[in-house]
Amino acid sequence: MTENLTEKTLKSKKIFDGSVIKLFFDEVILPNHKIATREKVWHPGAVAVVPVTSDNEVILIKQFRYPVGEVLIEIPAGKLDKNEIPIECAKRELKEETGAFGGNFIHLTSFYTTPGFSSEFLHLYMAINFERKENNLDEDEFLQIIKIPLKDSFDWVFEGKIKDAKSIIGILMADKYLKDNHCSLSDKFKK
Repeated sequence: MTENLTEKTLKSKKIFDGSVIKLFFDEVILPNHKIATREKVWHPGAVAVVPVTSDNEVILIKQFRYPVGEVLIEIPAGKLDKNEIPIECAKRELKEETGAFGGNFIHLTSFYTTPGFSSEFLHLYMAINFERKENNLDEDEFLQIIKIPLKDSFDWVFEGKIKDAKSIIGILMADKYLKDNHCSLSDKFKK
């Protein structure tokens, strides 16, 4: 018999209301009827895209991430705007960050990024068959675009050069998708 695992909120106090996140301090009742506290970060959700060219290259970005104090190598990503549909956000973010537009988007998966303290739910796509022009970054966004063979990005995951969870998951899933479908992008996804 499975025991009830649900915690029920008794009180919730918003202690921070930022432009990206909201922070709550909650009081909950546990399955054993004891009271506990929880800190919760509310996040609007996000998308990430693994852009793979017809030459089986991945477009990645290098970006300084203030919370960890490092320049990280990542796949393009961004947060959902209010009422924005994830696929539309994926198209917008890919174009803004890399200049890539059009083509096909394949939904790989969706997942909670850090459910121990945050509600962030991320939708992960692979983009193929796109065209590229200049990117159009937000005024507070600084990044460097790099293009490497998909195989190298796979190796970078296992060598620890790519440390970002969404990028690791995205690269591994894109690689598996392509292998499972026995295709190279130049053969299967022609315009």
